[in-house]
Amino acid sequence: MNLRVWENPWRLMLAVNAAVLIGVFFHKITLPPFVPYIHLLVDYHFGFTKRALIGAVVALFTTKVPVWLVFALSGAVWLITAGLFAKLFRRTFGFDNAHWPLFVFMAGSPFFLKNFMHTLGHFDIYGCLFAVVLLLIPARSLAYVLLATLFSMILVLIHHIHLLMYVPVITAIVVLRYYLVRGASRTSVVTGIAALTAIGILFVAAQFLGTMAVPEADFVGYLQSRMADPARTNLLSFAYIWYQPLAKEIADTWGRLPHNLLGFPVFALLIWLHTPLWRYFSNLIAALSVDAHRRIVISAITIVSLAYLIMFVMVFDYSRWISNWAVCLFLILHAVKTLPASREVALISTDDRKTKIFGWIVTLIPRVGIVRPF
Repeated sequence: MNLRVWENPWRLMLAVNAAVLIGVFFHKITLPPFVPYIHLLVDYHFGFTKRALIGAVVALFTTKVPVWLVFALSGAVWLITAGLFAKLFRRTFGFDNAHWPLFVFMAGSPFFLKNFMHTLGHFDIYGCLFAVVLLLIPARSLAYVLLATLFSMILVLIHHIHLLMYVPVITAIVVLRYYLVRGASRTSVVTGIAALTAIGILFVAAQFLGTMAVPEADFVGYLQSRMADPARTNLLSFAYIWYQPLAKEIADTWGRLPHNLLGFPVFALLIWLHTPLWRYFSNLIAALSVDAHRRIVISAITIVSLAYLIMFVMVFDYSRWISNWAVCLFLILHAVKTLPASREVALISTDDRKTKIFGWIVTLIPRVGIVRPF
């Protein structure tokens, strides 16, 4: 048995990934959930407010929010996302020995599920979850476009930065799965433009009209009244972000830039370790049978990447942005696999020694982080 495992170690990598995930979870629950917890407290008590949708939903069920709810809620979302991604991978590729390396480099990547475990309670995973759902359901009518619009608007209400983080990849999925397959009629094009316009208007409202209008002391007092343990006032230390203008966020980002740039070589190394996956993705795009499809896929990847570049300029959570950018590419890869191809693309080798080494390194890295690497 041991000999067979070492002859095909990709299953063992998956088992190690599961063990690493458990370790990341137990480490995470020991950390104070400063930002995630306050997002469960903020609702629409003072009127339309940015970053308040999740807290408003929680307020429908309880008036007092315990700290453990951060991990219970976000853990449930993580499990749903992981399960749906496994379902998506099985439908797109299948679970067999030939596809295990591909699964390891995606599901076992420190950019993906392991980093979502480390960022439990943050809002990134909701965008991934909605994108996976859109990859799983049929794209047969304009209802698909409208559902994607609804998902995008929900994401903007959860946090307006989703306009750059996951709305672009959701748009790319709609284009690749609906418009390229069903064709672009006048009605569908008008619907798409109207949908993007509505999402943009909602973003502007959240960004510029969602700032708190009451004194910060009143805001913090209300949040404290919703805490199950009001004595833990340290968990309200990030209340200022509901008052901070965009200009201040950009100034803070540029002020931290020289120090945060030191992590970029690490990000480059992590991206390089996924070379077998990127090579397969590149070959998949090259094998598309329609030239227009190839150009549109490349344009979609470029637009998604530019959106993340804008985020780098505005907000300094660089480890999260790099990780979610990689996840967006994983999701686009699944959409590309459904497009017509002129030839079969060779899978990631199960026997190549260098690929195995990369697989083991990717497996053993527990996460990327939030701001700086690790």
